[in-house]
Amino acid sequence: MKIKKILASAMIGILLTVSLSGCATNGTNDSNGTTGTNETGAPDTVKYKIGLCQTTQHQALDAATKGFEEKLTSLLGKDNVEFDLQNASGESTACSTIVNQFVSSKYDLIFANATAALQSSAAATSDIPIVGTSITDYASALDIDDWNGKTNRNITGTSDLAPLKEQAEMFKELLPDVKKIGLLYCSNESNSKYQVDIVAEELKKLGYEAIMYPFSDSNDVAAVTTALCGACDAMYIPTDNTAASSVEIIANIVTPANIPVIASEEGICEGCGVATLSISYYSLGEVTAQMAFDILKNNADPATMEIKYADNLTKKYVPERAAALGITVPEGYEAITAE
Repeated sequence: MKIKKILASAMIGILLTVSLSGCATNGTNDSNGTTGTNETGAPDTVKYKIGLCQTTQHQALDAATKGFEEKLTSLLGKDNVEFDLQNASGESTACSTIVNQFVSSKYDLIFANATAALQSSAAATSDIPIVGTSITDYASALDIDDWNGKTNRNITGTSDLAPLKEQAEMFKELLPDVKKIGLLYCSNESNSKYQVDIVAEELKKLGYEAIMYPFSDSNDVAAVTTALCGACDAMYIPTDNTAASSVEIIANIVTPANIPVIASEEGICEGCGVATLSISYYSLGEVTAQMAFDILKNNADPATMEIKYADNLTKKYVPERAAALGITVPEGYEAITAE
């Protein structure tokens, strides 16, 4: 009898120890439990593991990732978050491989930067929260028919949808005498097609002839750009990852052809354009980080979180290119320096 009582007491002690150790963290990953200090100065006892999948490397996406990392580190505390940043270098199959590794490692949250990363993440898991950024249109990216501003699944995030109507109007403001405008975009990026369709309609309303010039991948950029320059007076480029990664190729063709380019974002504009009405991708990353924080710390449900959009739009131009093309830029534009 006495032995039974001793064994029972020992078992209770073991169970109590296990129970207390299990309360050391409150995240989905309980293998750490590092104590740190967050932005508010309050102590934290969770170390979250975040997988970051970036579709490709260029200025805009890099800025969004940097904004996300720095803001979330500030919100959670540097000792309480561990990032695993992987770049797919423009390969959708690489995106799938990357996010599947995140899922098998049971990361607490996936950050999907650009459409291919989001689509691969959505296919890989319906359980781990996903926050996307640099996504123009979530409905088309995720094939959602009854769009109501929310995904109704484990996905939320921010959109880099440009002010397309206002960007089309920039041609009237800067290039009133051009007649044919070529729209250069990657046909394999659904968000790019979404943008150019809208811009084409807006340009037609303004009296321009809008002509589509799709390319399938980076190997076709030079040939399609050359064809556009031979037939059009000006060019528009949407927020397109392949185009953004190919700005040097585009610049080497449009510059000697004296074709002015209105770009959808600052990185493309800096690389080969004259002007843009641009959002801040760094700020977009910061907003995405706040959404991730709400999911991780405040138990927010990504399925019910509305997609957020960019603000703080700024008209910018490249002075050297504007001068070379004889374009008079009105007041209200902020100068940027071309590389």
